[in-house]
Amino acid sequence: MSYSPKMQVKASNSDVLRVSVSSAPSTSSHGSAPDDYYDALSDVYIWGEVICDNTVKVGPEKNSTTLNTRADVLLPRPLESHVVLDVSHIACGVRHAALVTRHGEVFTWGEESGGRLGHGVGKDATRPHLVESLSFQGIELVACGEFHTCAVTADGELYTWGDGTHNAGLLGHGSDVSHWIPKRILGPLEGVKVSMVACGPWHSALITSTGRLFTFGDGTFGVLGHGDRESVLFPREVSSLSGLRTISVACGVWHTAAVVEVIVSTQPSASFSSGKLFTWGDGDKNRLGHGDKDPRLEPTCVPALIDHNFHKIACGHCLTVGLTTSGRVFTMGSTVYGQLGNPQSDGKLPCLVEDKLGEEECIVDDIACGSYHVAVLTSRSKVFTWGKGANGRLGHGDIEDRKTPTLVEVLKDRVVKYVACGSSYTAVICLHKWISVAEQSQCSSCRQAFGFTRKRHNCYNCGLLFCHACSSRKALRAGLAPNPKKPYRVCDSCFTKLSMVVSMRRSVGPRLSGGENKDKLDKDELRLAKSGMPSNLELMKQLDYKAAKQGKKTDRFSLGPTFPKPALTTLTGGSRSVSPFSRRSSPPRSATPLPTVSGLSFSKNIVDSLKRNNEVLNQEIHKLRAQVENLRRRCEVQEMDLQKSAKKAQEALLLAAEESAKCKAAKEVIMSLTAQLKDMAERMPPGTYDAETFKLAYPPNGLHHSGDDTKVDPNGVVTSNKPEDRSSPRFPKGSGAPTFREHEPLTGNREPAPSQENTAGSKSRVGSIPLGNDSQIEAEWIEQYEPGVYITLVALRDGTRDLKRVRFSRRRFGEQQAESWWSENRDNVYERYNIRGGSSSSAAMSDKANCRSEGSLSPSSQR
Repeated sequence: MSYSPKMQVKASNSDVLRVSVSSAPSTSSHGSAPDDYYDALSDVYIWGEVICDNTVKVGPEKNSTTLNTRADVLLPRPLESHVVLDVSHIACGVRHAALVTRHGEVFTWGEESGGRLGHGVGKDATRPHLVESLSFQGIELVACGEFHTCAVTADGELYTWGDGTHNAGLLGHGSDVSHWIPKRILGPLEGVKVSMVACGPWHSALITSTGRLFTFGDGTFGVLGHGDRESVLFPREVSSLSGLRTISVACGVWHTAAVVEVIVSTQPSASFSSGKLFTWGDGDKNRLGHGDKDPRLEPTCVPALIDHNFHKIACGHCLTVGLTTSGRVFTMGSTVYGQLGNPQSDGKLPCLVEDKLGEEECIVDDIACGSYHVAVLTSRSKVFTWGKGANGRLGHGDIEDRKTPTLVEVLKDRVVKYVACGSSYTAVICLHKWISVAEQSQCSSCRQAFGFTRKRHNCYNCGLLFCHACSSRKALRAGLAPNPKKPYRVCDSCFTKLSMVVSMRRSVGPRLSGGENKDKLDKDELRLAKSGMPSNLELMKQLDYKAAKQGKKTDRFSLGPTFPKPALTTLTGGSRSVSPFSRRSSPPRSATPLPTVSGLSFSKNIVDSLKRNNEVLNQEIHKLRAQVENLRRRCEVQEMDLQKSAKKAQEALLLAAEESAKCKAAKEVIMSLTAQLKDMAERMPPGTYDAETFKLAYPPNGLHHSGDDTKVDPNGVVTSNKPEDRSSPRFPKGSGAPTFREHEPLTGNREPAPSQENTAGSKSRVGSIPLGNDSQIEAEWIEQYEPGVYITLVALRDGTRDLKRVRFSRRRFGEQQAESWWSENRDNVYERYNIRGGSSSSAAMSDKANCRSEGSLSPSSQR
């Protein structure tokens, strides 16, 4: 987690397990160097686990993706950049970092995740890349969390961007939508000027110009200080500190610390304000300094440090570091890796870091915390580090842990302005060391000594130091400019050179034919713009030579009218090209040449031309600003559309899941019913599947069907009910004998009419009611006696039962088997169903001889 202040007392911040901590620049951290040094350009040195240009391909060769790797840098080394960066502030996160130039521009680099780099594209950046949407906002401070980044403008506006999906409220916009380009926080901050911001992995804190403290993000462990554990979607003021002035704040993973001004009364008539340390959140590992591990839901003053006056604070993973106004450092929290800086401390209560920092001449001006290491900057521009040494984050050339403050030897000869810590790496801002002390004391052009009224300025084309009078103008396409499209301060000599390049481009441009000539001209301009420090005379000779040379080659392009050649005085010194990273002294620079009258006329034409160019550029700037605003609005609309689409997609998924569950349940029911039907089909006799059988079994009038029925009379004679067989002999109506019928009608030979002897059994049934008499039948039904045997019974009006027919399944019984079964079970049937005349005579066994029809049985019941 990093934080950056913008007050008279600026504070540093620490990163934690997943968030880096960066400190803000301090007005007292300039060391012994004079204030004039800070008009010079600044370099960034970085060490530890940093991203590098080495790439690794992952996946198949055709669909492989390129991942940038991280390397361990054991010693401080300059930050590589495509342009020279005049850095004023830097903030470090876990996997990304950000810096602010003296011109208010923001550059970010590292691993892209959810838009935390602010470039609008999902691509890693191994070197600092300009955040174009903030180019004209005038940024002063930045802070880096693990998944998001914050920036504060000179007007006190707060911008945030990054991955908001991990936690609602992380960006302070009231939603979990990610923002790939910076977006300003409004709402509670409307009309409020922000002076400092600090970022943790899951929450953020800010201080206004009036000292009010706001927090937002995840409220787990009460880390927001609002008295509860609820998350906050928009910045919300910490009510318990209302009315007090907060001067510094830092965010850990699950704890927060702040320095608050409290009025202290020494006498009834005398009082003064003193900065007291307040902590809240998760108290594990004694990181809050209260002597216990209990959480605090609201800011609570650390009683053990009540007698000290603090002005800066920094937080690590399980660590809190405070800096007093007297330059003493106090630490509290876990003792792991020796990060407390005091081997005798058990971490339960705050301890003073002494050793080398306890010396009188060693006064600490700035502090910064990583996840498990600490870095401090003294008043003599010395950097000390201690704690975890993995990845070389301490800068001592190894990976060993340090339990006491240790000087970073590589930086002892450099003027360090500012120090910041990432989760596993460290960065510092140093002054350039590529010009001699003699050249730092006087202007490179007029040779006047720098003083209180004559400030030094760097030329963004040649890199040398000049006074304001010799470097008051700005030009585009400066060789060392971070942004070639923006004008930067240059010396008079470089301004003349760059203006001539622009004029040549204007005169040559309309006559160019083809892209090849245009590309060549651009290369010539670039070479002229970045050509060290040639004299004006040499420049004129070069232009004349090129004009003559190009005039001969008419097939390419013509330069048109030549420029007047001003008479220039002889230069007293040689010129050289200057490297911004060169550490050697530079030879004396020659004085600015004095042009003649022709040269003055020439300069007047250039000034007029530049005025016109400025007007055109101003118009382009207004257009670009309008386009940027339009793009912002479109981006917001698209984000809302994406949010709505995501909500609709979620609803569709829920509906689909519900319908799928219903469909699955219906399929299970259908499968269950199918299984039951199959089981019932196996249990039912095969004959029951024939609809015709049921039709025959239940005639509407209770009598036999008039269709194709084959029957056997009680005497065993087979008869048919077909119309053409109506003349066939039938058994007497009054016999009441049952008829045995198969599932399907059978055809075959029929026996002659039964004799009188064969019907003797039926005559014995005295008083029986003929079945053909409809008036005597009340009901008729079919019962299954056993599988394949179906009994048709009738109920008579006198309350008795009679047997109407017996049917056998063809699949289970043959003709002989049916006759045999009936002979054996006839008495049982009569007895079981209490059929009238149930005493069967033994003569039934003789009926088998009368059955001639295939598959049709009619053994008669003898009564």
